[in-house]
Amino acid sequence: MAVYHLLLSTSPSLALPPRRPNFSSILRTPAHPRLAKFPTSSLPAIRKTLVRSTLREDPDADNPTLLIGEDSAAFELGKQKLVSWVYFGVILGVVLYILNVVWIDNSTGFGKSYIDAVSTISGSPEVAMLMLILIFATVHSGLASLRDVGEKLIGERAFRVLFAGVSLPLAMSTIVYFINHRYDGSQLWQLQGVPGVHEAIWVANFVSFFFLYPSTFNLLEVAAVDKPKMHLWETGIMRITRHPQMVGQIVWCLAHTLWIGNSVAASASLGLIAHHLFGAWNGDRRLAKRYGDAFEGIKKRTSVIPFAAIIEGRQVLPEDYYKEFVRLPYLAITALTVGAYFAHPLMQGASFRLHW
Repeated sequence: MAVYHLLLSTSPSLALPPRRPNFSSILRTPAHPRLAKFPTSSLPAIRKTLVRSTLREDPDADNPTLLIGEDSAAFELGKQKLVSWVYFGVILGVVLYILNVVWIDNSTGFGKSYIDAVSTISGSPEVAMLMLILIFATVHSGLASLRDVGEKLIGERAFRVLFAGVSLPLAMSTIVYFINHRYDGSQLWQLQGVPGVHEAIWVANFVSFFFLYPSTFNLLEVAAVDKPKMHLWETGIMRITRHPQMVGQIVWCLAHTLWIGNSVAASASLGLIAHHLFGAWNGDRRLAKRYGDAFEGIKKRTSVIPFAAIIEGRQVLPEDYYKEFVRLPYLAITALTVGAYFAHPLMQGASFRLHW
């Protein structure tokens, strides 16, 4: 299943011209005469007041063609620093090593003990599945809600390390338990032999991964190589739904539950969907608190239900909208999704060997 820029006063010297410019293009250009006296570090604050002032003074400022937020999934190869990606590789290796020693390896880690403790609450795999999701959701959403306070206390990078360090082992335990116990429980229906069902399920799962929240693509921020930010995304998948992670998870859950057709899959889907519905509400709350009128402006032109804002005319897609998906992150998602499908036997074998 989180999320960044905004400031100018209403002084006459900064008044907007009769034809409103594209805020994003202006604010990305430090040399612009209106912003020349502001340092680049002031741009997030500059955007906030400029948008707030415009939305308040101009009733037409919610024009759906006017970009307020950030461009999703943008990746410019020329702006990448090799040393940053070297750091990312090193950090990833260290994290995986620590995760294996502290959590995965049954001889040294706490992963199996954690699963056993949760399983003893009830002999029912459905209850255990729901408990694992509940624990993960409470920790994950709880820490997300404490992000503003936590970042002030220990800094953005330290809080990201804390957030990932706690969430990652809990998420992995939940996934491994689901893989190992997905065919436990009571069979509710059996559609695996019905012609066309496998193909429909495959397409649904494939599409669900294109609904990843754009912040997921910022790997350098995820790993705290770059300073993590709470972004206010607006383009790409955000034009279709303001909560793509929730939509993608619902599609994934429905597809897997339809395919597996038993009570464990149903309980897992129930827990995951409930968690993401809460996450959608909580995400809007946190963005409204952080960005105020700027978020309200984006909220007016987007929707939770996919395509609703487009159908209602609140969201106008650019003629070259497809270009917002022809980007390296989505090409990588395509390759990884196809690869994950063929790697299912490897994932199932690795999970089984843990005996969780």
